[in-house]
Amino acid sequence: MDADGFAFLLTPRGQRLLGAAMSAYDDTDVLALSERLRRTDRALAAEHVAAAITQAGLRRSAAAKFGADATRLYFTSAGLEQGTHPRVARHRTTRAGAGGARPLLDLGCGVGSDLMAFAAAGYAVTGVDSDGLTAAVAAANLAVLGLGGSVIEGTAQDADRAGFAAVFADPARRQGATRVFDPRAFSPSWDFVLSLLGPGPSVAGQPGQVVVKLGPGLDHDLVPPLVEAEWVSLDGDLKEVALWSPPPSRGTTRRRATLLTAAGGEASLTEADAPVGAPPISAVGDFVYEPDPAVIRAHLVSVVVGGVAGWLLDPHLAYVSSDRDVASPFARRFRVLEVLPFRERQLRPALRSRGIGALTIKKRGIAVTPEELRRRLALHGDQHATLILTRTPGSAAALLVEPLP
Repeated sequence: MDADGFAFLLTPRGQRLLGAAMSAYDDTDVLALSERLRRTDRALAAEHVAAAITQAGLRRSAAAKFGADATRLYFTSAGLEQGTHPRVARHRTTRAGAGGARPLLDLGCGVGSDLMAFAAAGYAVTGVDSDGLTAAVAAANLAVLGLGGSVIEGTAQDADRAGFAAVFADPARRQGATRVFDPRAFSPSWDFVLSLLGPGPSVAGQPGQVVVKLGPGLDHDLVPPLVEAEWVSLDGDLKEVALWSPPPSRGTTRRRATLLTAAGGEASLTEADAPVGAPPISAVGDFVYEPDPAVIRAHLVSVVVGGVAGWLLDPHLAYVSSDRDVASPFARRFRVLEVLPFRERQLRPALRSRGIGALTIKKRGIAVTPEELRRRLALHGDQHATLILTRTPGSAAALLVEPLP
């Protein structure tokens, strides 16, 4: 889909074509669908039919992330993949505070997932994207939701930030189809990101807010002073790290883990919650806790250790053990049923004797591929079990565990 094809979809004729494509969409036979749509109007250009089918397919794929709104929003393939989940975007606007018609500049707005959230929260938004088609899609998304704001084509570096009370930036971390992990290869550059995170924009002398969304693998050492790094997960899936300058709490927090659920739940912790000193190391207790990935990436596993009166099984692994059964929003917990022999030759009969056929394998610090191990074990029972493979102070261990709600 190019810019001309997308522009056609916004016309009354294009809307009728898009509606027909969505009603009859079948990703198993796109060619047949194209022929069917063209028979309804022989004057339709092939590229317009292709644009409608592409958009129908993207909307179908977007339903998991955007819910009911996916049927009326517009997407590009890259924009759908890289766009912020609406639940995460809403959390961000809540932390940023009420809009109050404050002007916000979104640099690298993509198809507008964050732009829409800020506009819905009352900000007067302006989006900027270097790709003309993407900018047009973002503008259409604002319009279809009845939200104010504008989107312009241009680069983040050239955008005039004067007069904006807040700036949000989402640097591109891909080169074509390849994901980029080196900050020096981001677009805009890492130096530009650092310049944003310096003294923030202001209106009438009031300090402004800068938020930069990045991949969750960002090195802690790259986070500038006086900036809060917030690692965010959604339903246990690590999504991003957001850099806040200044931190919304106006405190000294440098690291935060925030756990969101699609149902609306939220829990957060910071390094201020961590106990003093290094966590103790000991053998397997009655329970094992698996911290949420946001907690792990924020280097806040010690908070989980303190919260369950526990210890680590290994100083370099994020498995926590305890003799206490403590429900925590920051970790999954498992009851330890048995410590089995770790060697495959002994593990196989131990599992078979218990009638175990389906096996969920979780592991850290062990050079084992779960899929290959399952194949080699060749289990055939009718019971399901969960096995944790990990290092402990004595040796590697295979823990037969029961997941707890």
